[in-house]
Amino acid sequence: MLELKYSSYQFEAGTDEAGRGCLSGPVVAAAVILPIDFKHRYLNDSKQLSEKKRHLLRPIIEKEALAFGVAYVFQDEIDEINILNASILAMHKSIQAMKIIPEFIIVDGNRFKDYRDIPHKTIIKGDGKYQNIAAASVLAKTYRDEYMLKIHKDYPVYNWSRNKGYPTKEHRRAIKEFGACSHHRNSFKLLPDQLKLDL
Repeated sequence: MLELKYSSYQFEAGTDEAGRGCLSGPVVAAAVILPIDFKHRYLNDSKQLSEKKRHLLRPIIEKEALAFGVAYVFQDEIDEINILNASILAMHKSIQAMKIIPEFIIVDGNRFKDYRDIPHKTIIKGDGKYQNIAAASVLAKTYRDEYMLKIHKDYPVYNWSRNKGYPTKEHRRAIKEFGACSHHRNSFKLLPDQLKLDL
C-alpha cells in the first residue's frame, strides 16, 4: 500500500507528468491533493496499471480529491524551451489549476523549479511510493491518452491510438514513410540514423 503523503501538511499536492519521452503530442501534467482518509486498492504508478484500471480510477480520484488540476504543454513550446522545462511548466500549470493552493508539493522525479514560495520535495519513483503522486500520474496518463486518441482520427497513419506517440518501430516507420506532421516534436530525434539512410 502506498503512503498517503510525504509531509505533515494538510494540503500536500502530488504532481507528475506523462508523455515526456514521446515523439508527438503534448506533455501533460496533473496535480492532486487527496483527503486524509483516501485509499483505493488499485491506486499505483499509472505505468503499473492496465488501461482499464486507470480509467476506473480517474473518476474516483476526480470525485474524491480535495483538489486536482491538469495542464498541457504542446509540441511547439516543447521545441522552444526543451522537454525538461516543458514538463516542469506543465506541472506548475497543473498546480495553478487547482482550487486549493497547496502548502507543500511532492514531485515525481529528481528535477523541479520553485513554484511561488511553496516548499517542495522531488522523489525518484514517487508515483510508486505516494498516493497523491500516483493519483496525479493516473490523471496525467489518461488525459494525455485521450488527447492522442483524438488527434489519431486526423492522422491515422501514425497509429497513435495504439502507440500514443511513443517511439515504437511502427511509429518511426510511419514517420519515414509519410514524414512528420504538425503534432511531432521537431527538437526530438524522430528517426534513428539507420532509418535516415537510403540503403
